[in-house]
Amino acid sequence: MEEASTVSAARGVDTGRLRTGLNAEAHRIVYDQYLPPVDGAEHCGGLIEELGFISEVDRAHLVMLVERGIVDAAPVAALLRAIDALRADGFAPVQARPMPRGVYLAYESHLVAELGDDVGGVLHTGRSRNDLNATTARLRARRHAGSLLEAVRHLATVLLDRAAAYRTVTMPAYTHGQPAVPITYGHYLTGVASAVVRGLRDLLDAARELDVNPLGAGAVGGTSVPVDPVRTGELLGFATAARNSVDAVASRDFGLRLLSAAGVLGVVAARVARDLTFWTVEENPLLRLADDLVGSSSMMPQKRNPFLLEHIQGRATASLGAFTAAASAMVTAPYTNAIAVTGDALRHVWPGMRATVDVVVLLRLVVAGAEPDAHRMLRRAVDGYTSATYLAERLVATGVPFRTAHHLVGRAVADALEAGAPLAAAAAAPEIAAAAPDDGDANWLSPTAVAAACAYGAGPGGDSTERAIGELHGELDALSAELTGRTRRWAEGAALLDAAARAAAA
Repeated sequence: MEEASTVSAARGVDTGRLRTGLNAEAHRIVYDQYLPPVDGAEHCGGLIEELGFISEVDRAHLVMLVERGIVDAAPVAALLRAIDALRADGFAPVQARPMPRGVYLAYESHLVAELGDDVGGVLHTGRSRNDLNATTARLRARRHAGSLLEAVRHLATVLLDRAAAYRTVTMPAYTHGQPAVPITYGHYLTGVASAVVRGLRDLLDAARELDVNPLGAGAVGGTSVPVDPVRTGELLGFATAARNSVDAVASRDFGLRLLSAAGVLGVVAARVARDLTFWTVEENPLLRLADDLVGSSSMMPQKRNPFLLEHIQGRATASLGAFTAAASAMVTAPYTNAIAVTGDALRHVWPGMRATVDVVVLLRLVVAGAEPDAHRMLRRAVDGYTSATYLAERLVATGVPFRTAHHLVGRAVADALEAGAPLAAAAAAPEIAAAAPDDGDANWLSPTAVAAACAYGAGPGGDSTERAIGELHGELDALSAELTGRTRRWAEGAALLDAAARAAAA
């Protein structure tokens, strides 16, 4: 009875074949989507988030208005205290109001009803919903972009760490699904890291518009009120102010650029997942994933399913679909403020970016938890005759034209395959024997030796991989410093705003 109860308690974690549950990060990504929302909690969460952004912009705007002498200190102080109370209460009074003209006007009407026209009515001085919406959209995008940028930075770090750890583990590179030439697993991971670091750079470039403050642009033509976008930008963590009021309210290019960069990264992740799927097949596994990165079968007790790789592939192009949907919504809108752009287009951006974060996190977990089988990798490189190209190149070094060498080695490989002999036997053929080095090294055709010899053209030989890892670390450090600088500016702006708002509310 005790044994049965132990099995029952462990069911879902210890399946017999697998002794651990799924990695916690992976579990959140894969299974939390199945948790039912609690009575509209998902909608309320989005509404509270939007009201949070609106109130943050309001605080900066009010501080600027009183500092510039545009509005008296007393109504600004009353408004700031009322806004702080709303934020502390989760905007419950606003959520309870009807919203026939949108979220902002319901929020503003609450403040007017509570404080009176003379106080609440000054909030919107020198501002429109258009430049307000443009600003909150950037704040929301900043949050999503920050999560994605950090996830990509972390993936790049893990790739480079694993590349260094496995830089001497010989394996075959594959073309058309067939063993091609010898490389190392570290060399492969360095190649993937190159693409991921480029992806990080592309995302940082795509997010540059998020550093531009559109406040002050008004409905589309600015305002005669002497507002100070530089000051509100400083309080909200922006780097610069918009240079043109039309562009400030019309453009949501950052959404398309972020989705485009995320889409390219997703394609890279899907292709890597395809490789890792191929290399974890049970018939000839080159990699083994940790138990907390695989799933079991509900029926077949022997299974270890690398199903996270399927989730990577399945979600990898969500950002591309989001790009298509967002661009399609924008394409018929005029170049001014338009609901199709501010609402219909942007609503596709957030889930597209969240899906890319999930893909990047899952790929990082798999790369970190994938253990190469060095013996089997080397065996596949040997059995796949991956040193044949090097043998042909050795013949070229003796003066044989490459196409002739290619033919000779190809025929010798066919003979060796028919006889079940290794490539070294093919190299002993009279017409090929001249390719052998003079030092008598019996292992000169081993895939490890060949990989080491391929030091040109950024191959795995010499110090190529180590040098590439070092250079990529340098690029990653520079990009990380840029990312840190942006997030620090955002945090410093928030702290500056808190201090200024407290002083103005006193």
